[in-house]
Amino acid sequence: MDGLHTLTVQEAARAVASRQVSARELVAALVDRIRKLEPSVQAWARLRPEQALEEAARLDDRLSRGERAGLLHGVPVGVKDIVYTAGVETSAGSRILSGFVPTYDATVVARLRAAGAVVLGKTVTTQFAFLDPGPTRNPWNLEHTPGGSSSGSAAAVACGMVPAAIGTQTVGSILRPAAYCGVVGLKPTYGRVSRHGVLPLAWTLDHPGPLARTVEDAALLLEVMAGPDGLDPACSPQPVERWTEACRLGASGLRVGVPDRFFSERASPPVREAYGRALVALEAAGAEVREVRLPAEFDQVPWPQRTILAAEAAAFHSRWYAQRANDYAPKLRALVEEGLQLRATDYIRARQLRRRCRQAMLSVFHQVDVLATPATPAPAPHGLDSTGDPAFNGPFTFVGFPSVAVPVELSEGGLPVGVQLVAAPFAEGTLLRAAAALEAAASWGRRVAEPKAKARAR
Repeated sequence: MDGLHTLTVQEAARAVASRQVSARELVAALVDRIRKLEPSVQAWARLRPEQALEEAARLDDRLSRGERAGLLHGVPVGVKDIVYTAGVETSAGSRILSGFVPTYDATVVARLRAAGAVVLGKTVTTQFAFLDPGPTRNPWNLEHTPGGSSSGSAAAVACGMVPAAIGTQTVGSILRPAAYCGVVGLKPTYGRVSRHGVLPLAWTLDHPGPLARTVEDAALLLEVMAGPDGLDPACSPQPVERWTEACRLGASGLRVGVPDRFFSERASPPVREAYGRALVALEAAGAEVREVRLPAEFDQVPWPQRTILAAEAAAFHSRWYAQRANDYAPKLRALVEEGLQLRATDYIRARQLRRRCRQAMLSVFHQVDVLATPATPAPAPHGLDSTGDPAFNGPFTFVGFPSVAVPVELSEGGLPVGVQLVAAPFAEGTLLRAAAALEAAASWGRRVAEPKAKARAR
């Protein structure tokens, strides 16, 4: 069973389907790796190894009868601990929901299971998916943050505990940890993936999405997770596409936009240099790279984004907060208190500004197919008291455009550096085509983090 932890989603699915390895053997190998690395990385809120092994055995039995559940038959996955899992505690990293066991699966989990995926357990989230750090450490350097709020999902994928996991993003909570941990993180268009059964932070900003080690794996997971859902009124009727096929089209003819401001000047030298090399590699692969001017509305994003986030978080948490304020972590507590002080007119004005920003930013994609920016201002910061800076991800989450983080290099300090790509709404095919071309052109390869030693207690 040596090396099974390095398999990608598609490799694992093919290995199980061809009987090179059983689903039970695959799950057992990953459980062994988790037991070895978890004391250092702390990526899991709770594991369910016995149940996962039983599910894998049932899938093996089905396969022996010629029945394949779907595209993910026998593939283990992790699920962020704000996403409902029937019969498995979902505590959102909080004492408030400690012991809460949903009676049903979130739509994304139900679709993964229907495709044959095996849920290994719940990955660590920051408390209610905001900024207060959880226990997870970056597997590339245990003294650095893995990012947040999908901390456990990114770290678990990065060090081969699981080939894929589910995250969510309200500002930068998929792409930032993906970039810090050296994996692919995909935030689809708002409404492309159902939020049903996902605890909200801010319901008009929340996006579920996958984290994996390759772009094509992320595309495959999106094919499974996406699609209309009558249980989520914001879920789009747009049909599922064959995004994995788009990943094989190459870079030739793609128009890649480089923003005229904000990103490069705020990026640290190692990130700026890696970003420049990634653009050169895309050009060499056949893409046309050109500078584009961001609309003036781009600069207006911070206030309405923060206003909507605070107002919606306060609306969701107000009942619990009134009774258990002391159980809230400091940053989330400050956000809720801020939201409780907002006027309705502020919230309405912020929603109006978002519509204006969305329309203005759509104009950029009349000139280019995708935007390329650094995924984060710097590699993962040292220390565990912060989840890092989401400034580069937030503007595109705010307007609901699809975005993806692709690892491109290791910094001199041994930490991953990523590039963010952004496309127009529901242009995931174009986005994933560009991401796969970047992945092929970059020097990242198939790296899996190997944490060196058990971390000291915090």
